[in-house]
Amino acid sequence: MSVDTVARLANITNIIGVKDATGDLNVARSLIEKCPESFILLSGDDGTAIDFILMGGHGGISVTANVVPEILSNAYDLAIRGNADKAKEIDLKISNFHSHLFIESNPIPVKWAMHKMGFCENGIRLPLTKLELEYRKIIETDLQNQGLL
Repeated sequence: MSVDTVARLANITNIIGVKDATGDLNVARSLIEKCPESFILLSGDDGTAIDFILMGGHGGISVTANVVPEILSNAYDLAIRGNADKAKEIDLKISNFHSHLFIESNPIPVKWAMHKMGFCENGIRLPLTKLELEYRKIIETDLQNQGLL
């Protein structure tokens, strides 16, 4: 949807918010400028979510949060409170997850990470397939770097 369409929808009482997963901070800036402050704007792009929030967004819907929920929640809270330096510092420590969890189609990598952490069995329903062997070491290294394995 265009920014103008979202801005018009933001004035309909039973529409309370939107998730913007474009990863384009110019789009985010326009949404923040054109939508009422009470309209909830959530980032759906892990790699730009902290900047989105620092610009005036309200939070995010995250894949990375499945793996490091407390860390990402802390970064979001800091960003919401305007503590840009600390929020970005934390976000930088998990930045590999932001990209590596999309190394194959979502949710394949995050399901495999959750399996490695002991939260679920190693399997996924068709038409999705298990994470390719070549990518498993990348995710495993990220998990080890965070002390999750």
